[in-house]
Amino acid sequence: MLRRARLAAAVLPLSALLALALAGGISTDAVARADGVRLTQRASLASAAAPKKPRKTVKLVFIHHSTGENWLADGNGGLGRALKANNYFVSDTNYGWGPDAIGDRTDTGHWWLWFRGPQRNTYLNALYLEFGQHASYSRRADPAHSRKNQIIMFKSCFPNSQISGNPSDAPTTGSNPLRGQDAGSQYMTVANVKGIYNDILKYFAGHRDKLFVLIVPPPLRDGDTDAAHAANARAVANWLTTKWLSHYRYKNVAVFDFYNVLTSNGGSADVNDLGSSEGNHHRWRNGAVQHTQTAMSDFLAYPSGDSHPSQAGNTKATKEFVQLLNFYYHRWAEPRA
Repeated sequence: MLRRARLAAAVLPLSALLALALAGGISTDAVARADGVRLTQRASLASAAAPKKPRKTVKLVFIHHSTGENWLADGNGGLGRALKANNYFVSDTNYGWGPDAIGDRTDTGHWWLWFRGPQRNTYLNALYLEFGQHASYSRRADPAHSRKNQIIMFKSCFPNSQISGNPSDAPTTGSNPLRGQDAGSQYMTVANVKGIYNDILKYFAGHRDKLFVLIVPPPLRDGDTDAAHAANARAVANWLTTKWLSHYRYKNVAVFDFYNVLTSNGGSADVNDLGSSEGNHHRWRNGAVQHTQTAMSDFLAYPSGDSHPSQAGNTKATKEFVQLLNFYYHRWAEPRA
């Protein structure tokens, strides 16, 4: 593959290759190893896939709490309405949902309970058959009540961006003390957070009939965290977007960098920078996935009296996410397209 990449090196600039790497067409590690190589066969295939909405209605369930509820709401981020327009039938979980009220537990350490813990089959069987609404948003009619959810979106809230340790810490391997713990745990470190995400890949690899979409936890506002903890959260967000899946063999896991998207605005918390060539984005642009940061801030750019993102921030996230979801869906469901 490397030889083929060298033959095509003049086709795209390195920035475009890196964007394709973030889309999953090629790993960023492979880019670095290529020593100046700008394109691979897999990357060219990824760039050719237009992010059109699915032809048939796809069933999606979203695990979230209050930030996700605001993001979905028609009068706020409008994500539910946008997903409806793009042929997704959306259901969700919220506080109090499910067996053992597992819906209460959506912090980073809790994902181990959902996807690796001893009750995972109980929780996930219920999730795959959850077709109800636990927040207010517009949605399509259920296309087939007997058909299970195909896309699993999951998101932790902003307290999970209060991370200790050092930005470059390697993932914890083996026993991880963060398993099952909440965001206030003393074990909420860069290494342990990365380790949890690596742990849950084992479940995803064994369930390739589902598309799992991680929404990176949103940033905290300045005043609710400090520069050191915010830098750690930024490092984890970048790692999730550029490194986490670099050695994962399959196309059934995707990442949306909600964190990065919410760290730049158009001048105030009530004005976003959607469509701007500057700022921080994770979006489909110029025929490829683009993950970019030109605003050097690790804090929430859209505070709303606390660390819940404002409507302007949520709207930006909706517009950038939905096209990426379409791309991720086709990459998973139609790998030869």
